[in-house]
Parts: sequence; structure tokens; C-alpha cells
Amino acid sequence: MEQYPNPPGRDLFSTGQRSLPNATTVLVLGILSIVVCFICGIIALVIASGDKRLYQQNPAIYTASSYDLIKAGRICSIISLCLWGFGILFYILMMTIFVTADHWR
Repeated sequence: MEQYPNPPGRDLFSTGQRSLPNATTVLVLGILSIVVCFICGIIALVIASGDKRLYQQNPAIYTASSYDLIKAGRICSIISLCLWGFGILFYILMMTIFVTADHWR
């Protein structure tokens, strides 16, 4: 049996796929947007849209697991933006109720 040398810089079990460039960043920003502030969620959505476009243009180059990280980060970002939006609406509603209640006294 003939042995072929391993080309330098290439793993024998490598599929040639790589992860999306910002997959971990999107996930971290998505989680931070829930915990810290909604600005992280907006940034995560913007970055995720670029990486999603990269994956859709050529899915054979990128790993499916990195695309799953992008999807998870987007979901966390969307959830956090909804929670922050409901929180702001609740705050406005409470302020309106307190101002009008004080007015009718």
C-alpha cells in the first residue's frame, strides 16, 4: 500500500470548510443584548445579516455549526429587542397613568 505524504498545513481529516468569520461574536453579542443592553442586539443583527449572506452565497465553504451559532445569536438578539421594546412601552404606559392620575386628583 502506497503512502501519500500529508501536504503541509492540511489536516488529513479536514473537510476544507471553515467557520463563518463572526459566528462567535454574534452569539456573544446576542446573549449580552439580553443581559446588558439592546444596542448589542442591534449590532449582532447587523453583523449576522452579513454572515448569513456569506453562508447563503456559498454554503459548501462554511460549516453548518457556525451557521447555527449565527441563527442562535440572531434569535437572542430578536428576543432581547422585543423584551426591551415591551419594557419601554410598559414604562411609557406607567408614566402616562401616573401623570393622568395625579392630574385628576
